[in-house]
Amino acid sequence: MSGTTERRGLLVRGLLSLIVLIASGALLFTTEPRLGLDLEGGTQITLEGMPGDGVVIDEESMNQTLEVIRRRVDSLGVAEPNLVRSGDDRVVVELPGVEDPEEALATIGRTAQLTIHPVIAAASPEEAEEAADPEAQTTQELVLTDENGAALRLAPAAMTGEAINRATARLDGQTGRGWYVGLDFADAGGWAQVTGQAACAPYGDPARRVAIVLDNTIISAPEVQGDTTCNVGITGGGETSITGDFNQEEAEQLALLISDGALPVPVEVVEQRTLGPTLGQDAIDASITAAVIGISITGLFLIVVYRLAGLIAAIALTAYTVIAFGLLLALGATITLPGLAGFVLAIGMAMDANVLIYERSREEYAGSVGTKSAKRRMTNAVNGGFKGAITAIADSNITTLLAAALLFALATGPVRGFGITLSTGVIASMFSALVLSRVLQQLVFRGPIARHPKISGIAHLGRLRQWFERRSPDFLKPWRKWLIGFGIVLVVVGSGLAVRDLNLGVDFTGGRYISYQAEQEPDLGAVRASLEQAGFEDAAVSGADNNGLTVRTGPLEEERVGDIREAVVSAVGPVEQLQSDLIGPSLGEELRDRAILALLLGAIAQVVYLSFRFDWRLGVAVIVGLAADVVFLLGVFAWTGRLIDGVFVASMLTVIGYSVNDSVVVFDRVRELRAERPKDPFYRVAGSAVLQTMPRTVNTGIGVLAVLGALLFLGSGSLVDFALAVIIGAVIGNVTTIVVAAPLAIALDTKWPGAARVRKKKKRDEHGSGAVV
Repeated sequence: MSGTTERRGLLVRGLLSLIVLIASGALLFTTEPRLGLDLEGGTQITLEGMPGDGVVIDEESMNQTLEVIRRRVDSLGVAEPNLVRSGDDRVVVELPGVEDPEEALATIGRTAQLTIHPVIAAASPEEAEEAADPEAQTTQELVLTDENGAALRLAPAAMTGEAINRATARLDGQTGRGWYVGLDFADAGGWAQVTGQAACAPYGDPARRVAIVLDNTIISAPEVQGDTTCNVGITGGGETSITGDFNQEEAEQLALLISDGALPVPVEVVEQRTLGPTLGQDAIDASITAAVIGISITGLFLIVVYRLAGLIAAIALTAYTVIAFGLLLALGATITLPGLAGFVLAIGMAMDANVLIYERSREEYAGSVGTKSAKRRMTNAVNGGFKGAITAIADSNITTLLAAALLFALATGPVRGFGITLSTGVIASMFSALVLSRVLQQLVFRGPIARHPKISGIAHLGRLRQWFERRSPDFLKPWRKWLIGFGIVLVVVGSGLAVRDLNLGVDFTGGRYISYQAEQEPDLGAVRASLEQAGFEDAAVSGADNNGLTVRTGPLEEERVGDIREAVVSAVGPVEQLQSDLIGPSLGEELRDRAILALLLGAIAQVVYLSFRFDWRLGVAVIVGLAADVVFLLGVFAWTGRLIDGVFVASMLTVIGYSVNDSVVVFDRVRELRAERPKDPFYRVAGSAVLQTMPRTVNTGIGVLAVLGALLFLGSGSLVDFALAVIIGAVIGNVTTIVVAAPLAIALDTKWPGAARVRKKKKRDEHGSGAVV
């Protein structure tokens, strides 16, 4: 790279870094974060199914109602909501940070039964008067008023909302009709039949109109256009539009109501109240303290190990925090305490990119002994470090982004929210390491620093690396013993799933919901402590308006409700019990199935990508190692009886990302060494790759454990389980890379030789023919 090109690149990266930091800082100071139910509370709405003609209220219909409401809440942009079934005929909806609950209620509680009717004729005043009293109507015909106030007689419904494939809000700025709702019919033949029948009536006759009815109200009754043929109708696609002087918000709300479908059971609001945060201020303060301590330890560790380069990494990590949080604010993501914990963990993992770069820079510096210029030697080391590490950083982050994108596209609820948090963390990490950190290094490692390389932190290999380099790379030669040994351990640990089973929390099993009214404002921390003393460790407590108090716990017999009341009374004094209902799981079957589907497709996508980038053998080895991590972690939680809840889901997803990242880094080095040593046996290549990347593994692991350790010892409640799960997963993820993924890759290479070999390329000769070289 010439000096001019190098300076130009430095200038571009510097300006880009400055713009991103200014924009992120502006978002931090001007945008209020959207906090979740655990940090801020929200609005709780209880909906009750209403019986009626043709309406069956049972478990199936109420579950379907719950899922339709969940889709509507997601469409409203309310992230991280909590929805559960309560009793036999109720749905409890908890919405964090909703500014206008009435507007939300108007959408999520609306029946939205859409039907399409042929118009028979205009209705007489007597018929319109009779229609005002539904009990007086004696025929299946409907008499409804159209959007202009004219009464129409309608034939029975010819089509229902199930025939609509998609409804979208659209803007027509050319004809002046403004916002409208476009309908695309899945059953184009049905729409052609309805419009063909209407086209047989003369112009101006009401019978030439088709009425679109939502919840027994005509929202549009367009007349069939003149180019429509009688008894043929609109062909070539079932499309129409609903107009009505809508603004953008009204058009979008109507479109999502139609798209999400009708509620199987009509509902009405039986209670609406304001909820306080489910976590006490003491838990929040403890978690913030743990985060500050963990990040500080990580920064100090980087400075001790990498000196001046470590200080640059600490600055880059601080900038990463600003950028990643700014991205979350820009996206309007809802921030929960588990999300913050994952965010703090992402800071620890973001240092991995910097560690990779520095270890590569140390290799470059050590290999440039013959360079005369001290400045050029340092510059070459910095540039070489980035070039050498960029493939490993890119591959590990792209595999993570593939999984995150599928979680966002296919999953719902908190799992989808995790996909957003994970994606923003990965993008911010890549930017801080590959752009911002590079700018800082290129600015600092010039002039005086180049003449005093010892303080740079990259002018020596480090004692840890030298120790590993003295180990024999043939330690993976007995690969069968490694696989059999860990296989035995995995069977023992994993057998907990069959022997003890998992201790599923209320998020998966449902449980009991109890609400109380206290005489004075309750101390939530005292209530939690009292419930834990009484043996209800999994109870979630939150405050409500007017001295209200709610307790949500796992499956509980009615006889034990009295024990909860006694624990509450001992903490806050006399209370009145308002409600005690069995509730369904908040992580229902649809959410669970969609999350599992997203993870399976994510694993397949990762295998395909890794097979393309590395080799199919290495791709399979990565995924098998990942499966071993998951089984091990689930087995540990089964044997210890620890709670499996929504927070555990977040920790499991974090472990998966960490495990894949570690294996990708090792196999990236395997690919490089295989090209350099094509005649070496593959077990030696794999062993060398493991030893050469171990300093990065150890240094990154210490940084991650510093953050998690602080959360483990200073946090409380579900955060302790989160920290424990990720610590176990992070450690076992590093272990399985060495004792599962690498030996399995060797086994596959033994059976099908050629793992990680550079693909042969075709070279054109002077006549344009292809020759293999």
